[in-house]
Amino acid sequence: MTRPLRLEEMTPATARAMLADSRKLIIPAGTLEIRGPHLPLGTDTIILDHLADDLSAAIGVVRSPCIPFGVKGRGRTGEAGVATVSRKALHRVMNELIADWEEVAGVTETAVLTAHAAEAHQEALSTIRTAGSVRLVDIFSLDFTPVLGRATARTGELETYLIQHLRPELVEEIRSGRAQGDAQVGGELYTFILTQLPPLCFPA
Repeated sequence: MTRPLRLEEMTPATARAMLADSRKLIIPAGTLEIRGPHLPLGTDTIILDHLADDLSAAIGVVRSPCIPFGVKGRGRTGEAGVATVSRKALHRVMNELIADWEEVAGVTETAVLTAHAAEAHQEALSTIRTAGSVRLVDIFSLDFTPVLGRATARTGELETYLIQHLRPELVEEIRSGRAQGDAQVGGELYTFILTQLPPLCFPA
């Protein structure tokens, strides 16, 4: 696997050449939300950042920096450290960013990765109006039967496994010695998700 193609690390000439060559772009859209009392607020962003890096390296497609804020779920109250934007704000930001990359860099296919199931968040990302194609890929909407033995997971379960694999030092229960965690299952889940992403993001 080669190095990820991170847009923020490229010179203007390199970015111009790379985007013109593939005309594709990966955008991870994270959150700063509570995913459980034992998990960091940036859990979604951390997971998506790793996936975007590894997907970029595997298929040779440029990735943008993470969008770190999502839309608050219905009925959620404010919590210390949590920061969200409105559906209209996220929708507008994504529209403007993708339009720039399309008009100036010639991008025609954009894959937006998300891990946030809130209806307003999904709506903001799935109704982007641009000249090219934009595909929203929710990593937690996959059928996880091959890994878990069942199609669905309990709330927070997938996030916990994945963070235990990617950043175990950030999981409170492990850090405090109250739980050992299961990095092996997290690793299997991560690999499974990564292998599913290429055809979902950029169908042949």
